Amino acid sequence: MTPNILLFLADDCSWHDFGCYGNKDVYTPNIDSLAARGMRFEYCFNSAPMCAPTRMSLFTGIHPVRNGAHPNHSRVYDHIKSVPHYLRPLGYRVALIGKTHHAPAENFPFEFLGGLHHDKGEGVDLDLSRVDSFVEQQGDEPWCLMVQSNQPHSPWNRGDASVYETEALKLPPYFVDTPETREAMTRYYAEISYMDEQVGECIRILEKRGVEENTLVIFLSEQGSNFPHCKWTCYDSGLRSAGVFVWPGEIEPSVSEAMIQYVDVLPTLIELAGGRVENGVFDGRSLTALLKGDEHHHHDYSFGVQTSSGIGKGPEAFGIRSVRDKRFRLIWNLNPEGEFQNSVTFQNATFQSWERRAEAGDAFAQEQVSRYRKRPEYELYDMSKDPFEMRNLAGNPEYAEEFKRLKAELDGWMKQQGDAGVETEMAAKERKRKDRRRK
Repeated sequence: MTPNILLFLADDCSWHDFGCYGNKDVYTPNIDSLAARGMRFEYCFNSAPMCAPTRMSLFTGIHPVRNGAHPNHSRVYDHIKSVPHYLRPLGYRVALIGKTHHAPAENFPFEFLGGLHHDKGEGVDLDLSRVDSFVEQQGDEPWCLMVQSNQPHSPWNRGDASVYETEALKLPPYFVDTPETREAMTRYYAEISYMDEQVGECIRILEKRGVEENTLVIFLSEQGSNFPHCKWTCYDSGLRSAGVFVWPGEIEPSVSEAMIQYVDVLPTLIELAGGRVENGVFDGRSLTALLKGDEHHHHDYSFGVQTSSGIGKGPEAFGIRSVRDKRFRLIWNLNPEGEFQNSVTFQNATFQSWERRAEAGDAFAQEQVSRYRKRPEYELYDMSKDPFEMRNLAGNPEYAEEFKRLKAELDGWMKQQGDAGVETEMAAKERKRKDRRRK
């Protein structure tokens, strides 16, 4: 039986900001319900902590440098194919509603059902009645629909922030506790709850049309939020994702500790749709056996790339590469002589409050501000003991073998990707969109 496919993608949302992932402050009943009814992945990772590279790797099954779209607002190589190219020949109607952040258009020929790219907080940003019409029109014919929310991408201007009490919130340990930080968290959480209701409405549409039993629902949180140390970084809060797969009767409710990446999604969809996944085309591998409970292990390592050249208010070059296994994460900062900067360091009220606290002599604030702006060439973290990456172990002789092993894996992956490191970073602007219009 080939399923319908509904993939819901959030926008700039950290993986740990959902009830089903242990956050006791945020209100996400619909996503939590999905997780209870399907397979929730503890170790799900995107390829790049920025919107466009993440989305294009998800839709192509190929990591950003190899598909050509490693900078933000970039484009894939002309020969790269995406979801519609593979599923339409298998009889699927393939559509997308909401935010689009991919290029060129001919490489991503989704049927577009409307929506906004970025939300100003006015009017309807995601008209889910079009989802209802789409599902109704299809009847018994298979379909694949990408629902792309704008939430909780900043500016946080949706939802009811008043339901969250600023002083009651538990902040991540790498956050500096300022009034500005707490106020921003209430607005960020409000948008997550707003987005959670969008998820709930999609599920209600499936139930209304009687297709929930034969629809694979995938929820992904994209990359980390726009708080410091999240998006734009290769820390876990940038690269790790919430990942939930639900298909009644086919996927047993469970929590999987298998390591997966976004590039695995397209091969999975092709296989479930009855297609053949050709060797060497994708960087990912089908999750089908994992989802059906026949396997319990997938990848030994996950990989990530951050190309800072060309981002808003970004540096000329501050490339970052990363590899992670279940226990350790190694980060290689390709341009450690430089200083990292972006829109967060220039115009983020939260980070500015951290800087004021640091200037007033707060040692913790000084540490967090300093390590966001200025980073060593290598960072190594024991994720089992230090899940928020606060203690760099690179250079510690006790971890020399782990460093060597991970560096060898990272070097091998970069070679396979055609990633020349600094050289690739310096040429990144050549991959930017030619028109810079956001489709």
